Amino acid sequence: MPTTLSTFCPSQTCSLPSHIRLSTVIMDDSSGALPPQAIALAARLYDAARSGDIPIFEQALPAGLPANMTNEKGDTLLMLAAYHGHAELVKLLIQHGADPNRANDRGQSPLAGAVFKKEDSVIEALLEGGADPEHGNPSALQCIDMFQMDAWRAKFEAAPGLGKAKSG
Repeated sequence: MPTTLSTFCPSQTCSLPSHIRLSTVIMDDSSGALPPQAIALAARLYDAARSGDIPIFEQALPAGLPANMTNEKGDTLLMLAAYHGHAELVKLLIQHGADPNRANDRGQSPLAGAVFKKEDSVIEALLEGGADPEHGNPSALQCIDMFQMDAWRAKFEAAPGLGKAKSG
């Protein structure tokens, strides 16, 4: 059985009327506190990014899920998918506006994480999606030196996103 948004939220408390966007349920709360259902849904979405569960994102992103949704460590859905080797999910998130250069709270970029994990298909997807090999601390360029992955050097130096990441 394919995973859908209703699989993650089987109760009435998580069902979304067609006129309410998912981002409103997750992000907007005038009291400043998120409802428990939103916190549970966010945790499930982060787990889905780690496991590469494409069907949930095929449903949630068009429904308004912020492509740059970020956890308490500053890891975006894209960072989690990249680090865990899910190239197709990386592509989908980028297609829906995820920033391939958004670093986490430690300054690590999704591309550097993919280099660290030696996830070649993810590296390709991030480069095609505009990732900047010079961005982050350490940068992906520094990581290929650290991990002796010289085969990537020419591709990194010719990357469309090279030098284009916003700093600070």
